[in-house]
Amino acid sequence: MTVVKFQDLPLADREREWDGAAADKRVREWAGAEEEPNARYREAHVWYDGDKPDEFGSYKLPIADVVNGRLTAVPHAVMAAGAVMQGARGGIDLPKADVDGVKAHLARYYKKMGETAPWDR
Repeated sequence: MTVVKFQDLPLADREREWDGAAADKRVREWAGAEEEPNARYREAHVWYDGDKPDEFGSYKLPIADVVNGRLTAVPHAVMAAGAVMQGARGGIDLPKADVDGVKAHLARYYKKMGETAPWDR
């Protein structure tokens, strides 16, 4: 199991809507990962199952979209991932050893947005 290395992606405008399915399509095309995930595709997520890196279903907590040809973190996606880590939408089943790393990754984007992560409030 693996927490994706922090990419320090640029932030999209705060008002940008988050459509995970549409973003995933754009990310797959941008990454050249239409057939199977690759390292570029991984950058759009916070966590993936390192035992199954070639399966799209292994990638969790997407936070990025392609904006003007560049992979960009979307504030609404970061907040959605943060909410899931707090139990929203039924939460997420991650290995206990990865939870702190995922929260730390997301917290860095919250800080970039000028906010505090929900678990630190």
